Amino acid sequence: MKEVGIVICNYNKENDVLECIQSILESKYTDFDLYVVDNGSIDRSVERIREKYSDKLTLLVNEENLGGSGGFNTGLRKVYAEGYPYLMCVDNDALLDEEAVGNLHAFLEEHDEVGIAASKIYHRENPGYVQQFGQKIDFTYYCTEVNYLNEPEDGSMPEYLYVDSVAACSLMIRREMIDKIGFMPEENFLYWDDTEWCYLCNLAGYKVASVGNSKALHAMGAKKEAVNTFPTYYAWRNWIVFFIKYTPEEELEKMAETFLSSVFQENYEALHNGEINRAKTIMLAFDDAIHGIMGKAGENRIFELDFNLSAYEKLFDMADRFYLEENGFIHLGERVRGLAEEFNRKAEWEEKPGEECLTISLCESIFEVEDMSLSKVYIDVNDCIFATEDDMLDVINYNYSKRSFIFAMKPLFLENAKKMRRKWKEKNNTM
Repeated sequence: MKEVGIVICNYNKENDVLECIQSILESKYTDFDLYVVDNGSIDRSVERIREKYSDKLTLLVNEENLGGSGGFNTGLRKVYAEGYPYLMCVDNDALLDEEAVGNLHAFLEEHDEVGIAASKIYHRENPGYVQQFGQKIDFTYYCTEVNYLNEPEDGSMPEYLYVDSVAACSLMIRREMIDKIGFMPEENFLYWDDTEWCYLCNLAGYKVASVGNSKALHAMGAKKEAVNTFPTYYAWRNWIVFFIKYTPEEELEKMAETFLSSVFQENYEALHNGEINRAKTIMLAFDDAIHGIMGKAGENRIFELDFNLSAYEKLFDMADRFYLEENGFIHLGERVRGLAEEFNRKAEWEEKPGEECLTISLCESIFEVEDMSLSKVYIDVNDCIFATEDDMLDVINYNYSKRSFIFAMKPLFLENAKKMRRKWKEKNNTM
């Protein structure tokens, strides 16, 4: 029996998964068996894996996409049944350093207090910069914070960190942890499953570690909307459910107000920008979250993206000469200049403000702007524009509308959250 059973979960990334497999097979540590779960891919993943690696791994094929957690669990259950002392998850778009697997195994062998250990993750597109060195779960602002996000690797970071959670990108778990906390939370389908798994590990009295000498490269942008609101639904629903489950009882009201504030902002900005589909998905994800509807998204939850740049087009029709106040928002400034060129080839940027040019001021949120003179145009990081009297009405009404929304929705949120918490408690007490 080998020491480690490694599971790669793949969905429609035939080129990435072949590279991932090769990187693992080139590991200096060899006391492992490799399992690849194809999660209902419709590309040539299965065919190409069989052609190139059939004698080097075990391929498990799901007939349908069971989500990230369901896909990993297909392999983890197989590995667990085979009796491996350690189980490992690897994302299909990750590339592991030749020391990565061995160093995770050695770390767990040397640290009995650790139940889960994961690699230090670097950007695949820019390997000198950290993508994740573990995460903190913040019960003040109800979010997660990535350690050393986008910081350059200069050799000064700790050898390892004990953290609240790590990504399943390159993660190793002790067999006995499965006995204590179960497999990856499958009801999530996608996102927050690894966060909750790690949180359960900590609750069980074991530590979660991110290990610096175990290195992996990982592609970025998996959660970004490219075609539709698929990632938005799961990210929002599972985010809300996690904090409904684990927020202390005395903090529930504050947690409800925080999430309602975020949901309101997304909807108000969508209405202002004329981009409704993302807001619809978030409201449906919110509704499913507070009613405990989990698993694969139901019908009419995912919509095509409806980006609307008409406000930018109207803005750059207002003048040909502009002065830009970046106010530290460098990337937004680059975007605004690019859109100006797209919509107005005559656009010129002045070095100083003047009467004959239109001043554009960049900000965090137009709904926090106090200047109602319309002497400047304000653009915020979410592409909301404050340029007209109609925009002014949206800005003026923002705070009152927000208070009204939270006042109306909070009793519903709290009532359902408490019902869900009672059900989870009863379920756990009967297990």
